[in-house]
Amino acid sequence: MTFANILAFDTSGPHCATALLQGDCVHGARVVEMKRGQAEALMPLLEETLAGRDLGWSDLDALAVGIGPGNFTGIRISVSAARGLALALGIPAVGVSNFEIMAHGNTARTLLVSLPAPREQVYLQLFRDGRPAGKPRLAALSDLPPDLGISSGTTVTGHLAKEIAAQTGGIAMPAALEDIPGRIARIARNRLEEHGAPTERPAPLYVRTADAAPPSDPPPVILP
Repeated sequence: MTFANILAFDTSGPHCATALLQGDCVHGARVVEMKRGQAEALMPLLEETLAGRDLGWSDLDALAVGIGPGNFTGIRISVSAARGLALALGIPAVGVSNFEIMAHGNTARTLLVSLPAPREQVYLQLFRDGRPAGKPRLAALSDLPPDLGISSGTTVTGHLAKEIAAQTGGIAMPAALEDIPGRIARIARNRLEEHGAPTERPAPLYVRTADAAPPSDPPPVILP
């Protein structure tokens, strides 16, 4: 199956980001900064993105959505939208993490991606040859897990890369989370072409410490 038109979006941070991937070209990429209001802004932005290429919802072949980690409410907004649209349109929806966005295009053999987390902590995930090599972790900069799998040749990129590299003996490559919707779309297309439509719907990526207790309250319900 050819995935000619892929609509990508993300609300995992203080923004509403959208883009349309057609072939190898990204069109209408926008990252609108906003601390709140993503739920009201997302659908109009998606419709504007489609209208910019004279497309309608029925022209889409797939959806790509950012799943975090990031803002709890923001992630659920975009993931719920992706699930609902995929169900209504009968097309696949692919979830892409912020770790994958940061790692996309990086040619380091072994790469540790770091993202900012609450309370002066960091989210971490190791990649080998461009693919995840371990589960995402949450840790304090002053207490990094000893089993991260970092060697002296590991490249560390993202949030506090220099500080983490100094502690672990890695090589720092500071970088910011950028080109969010375009990278989400390209990663999703590559995954679809390699593996076909996913059997599971996208789900929010929440990262807890290894010894974190499960929440006592049930999680909010999102669309099936």
